[in-house]
Amino acid sequence: MSQDINNVVLIGRLVRDAELRYTSIGAPVTRFSIAVNERKKDGDSYVDKANFIDVTFWGKLGETLGSYLVKGKQIAVVGKLNQQRWEKDGYKHSKIVVVANTVQLLSGKRSDPEGSGQSDQQQDTTENFDDDIPFF
Repeated sequence: MSQDINNVVLIGRLVRDAELRYTSIGAPVTRFSIAVNERKKDGDSYVDKANFIDVTFWGKLGETLGSYLVKGKQIAVVGKLNQQRWEKDGYKHSKIVVVANTVQLLSGKRSDPEGSGQSDQQQDTTENFDDDIPFF
């Protein structure tokens, strides 16, 4: 008998700052949305189409990462798809979200407020070291 696989890996940019909440029993849950761009050819040129994906991240790591998950930050998410279903005003609704197992910060914000041409993590952080240090 074959087994189904539900695994997703996404790299995208945060659409807004992450939102940290706690359940009634005190479990931390961090929610955010990312934009994953897809480049398509439209005639003679290429056009970027954004796919917006909601992500839920449970546990202490989400609580810790929450302050770093700010709009524009590029992240990688590994998790599984989860379909949420509900009924409102007599209509059935559903949406698919990613329940993250792992979230990794990849880069700084896309915007560069100081005009240096570098993102947060790409700024020069070199220090003056003695040339006498041996490397093995």
